[in-house]
Amino acid sequence: MVPSDSRLQRDVIEELRWDPSVGRAEIGVAVKDGVVTLSGQVDAYAKKFAAARAAERVVGVRAIAEEIVVELPFEGQRTDSDLARAAANALLWNTDVPKGSVMARVNDGWVTLDGATDWKYQKEAAERSVRYLVGVKGVTNAIRLVKRASANDIQSRIEGALKRSAEVDAAHITVEATDGIVTLRGRVRSYAEKKDAERAAWMAQGVAAVDDQIMVTI
Repeated sequence: MVPSDSRLQRDVIEELRWDPSVGRAEIGVAVKDGVVTLSGQVDAYAKKFAAARAAERVVGVRAIAEEIVVELPFEGQRTDSDLARAAANALLWNTDVPKGSVMARVNDGWVTLDGATDWKYQKEAAERSVRYLVGVKGVTNAIRLVKRASANDIQSRIEGALKRSAEVDAAHITVEATDGIVTLRGRVRSYAEKKDAERAAWMAQGVAAVDDQIMVTI
């Protein structure tokens, strides 16, 4: 049974309250045709990220629009120079980020990551390194992935990963790989399952982009 927009709104609000990573932030939730819009103001970028992840977990969510604004308190503000140094150190100290592969640029508290890595997990590790730093207002992950595998190898590895996953019904998902671009099609039961399938695709070496065309049906 497809939940009504009002029921879905209540469920998302409850999930936000349940998640301690979101804290006591006042976040507005609007729902139309299963698409959730998050709005409001938080005092840390990490809370904005956690709010979106919380909404993803709710059954019936088809898509999420993030309109949350990060307003840092006075004690949480840092100069761009200080934040850039902190980001550089965080990247250096993370063993999942290849040394010298990623550079951080900071503009008014917004961190942009540039560079190239072999694996998606390395790209995500770099983003996690800076996401929780004091003074961060937002993160743009522009790290490129180096293609080192054939299309057939990428496709077979992703199909195998989906079949092994307890969170994804692989029988209803098709995988196509061309020149490092993976296209996912099919139907799943929740937005969280859709994101799990996308994350599984990103774990294959050689994936440069994922075109997630999976539809959420209840």
